[in-house]
Amino acid sequence: MHDKGRGEADMSRVVSVVLRIAATACLIFVLGCAGVGKKLEAPRVSLADVRIQEMKGLENVFHVDLRVFNTNDIPLTLRGVDCDLTMNGKRLATGVSKVEQEIPAYGTTVVPMILYSSVVDLFRGVIGLHDKEKVKFGLTGNLRVEGGIWMPSSIPFNAQSEFSLDTFQNPK
Repeated sequence: MHDKGRGEADMSRVVSVVLRIAATACLIFVLGCAGVGKKLEAPRVSLADVRIQEMKGLENVFHVDLRVFNTNDIPLTLRGVDCDLTMNGKRLATGVSKVEQEIPAYGTTVVPMILYSSVVDLFRGVIGLHDKEKVKFGLTGNLRVEGGIWMPSSIPFNAQSEFSLDTFQNPK
C-alpha cells in the first residue's frame, strides 16, 4: 500500500509539472503573438548620389549613397546591404557593404556604399546613350536587418529613377 500511495504522489507531481510547462508555453505563445498582427513594411530605397570614385585598368569604383526610408512604427537596425545598379536595363555595378546603422521609426538615413564595375559593364551601359532622351537607373538588392522571431532578416528592394539627357545637351 505504501508504494501505491508513493506512486500516485509521484504521478501527481509529474502531471503538475507538465501542466505548468504547458501553461507557461501557452502564455509565451499568446504574448509572442501580440505583435504578429503588425505587418512590417519593406523600407523604401532610392538613389541619393552616384560618383565615380576611381577608374583603374579593368575596374571602376563608384561611391553610391542610398536613401533608406523606414515607414514602420519601430526602428530598424541595418546590418548590411547588397545591391546592383543598372543603367538602361544593363548591369552597371554591384556591391556589398557591412552597415551598423539604425533607422528610426518613421525616419530616414543615408547609407554610403562602394559599388564595383568592370570596364566592359561600363561601356555596355554607356553605348547608345547618344540615341536616348532619358537615362534610366535601377537599383535592386537586399537590406540585411537585425531580425527577430517575427521580423525577416533580409528585405528585398527595387528602386527606379530616370533623368532627361536634354538637361545636359541643352543647358539654359
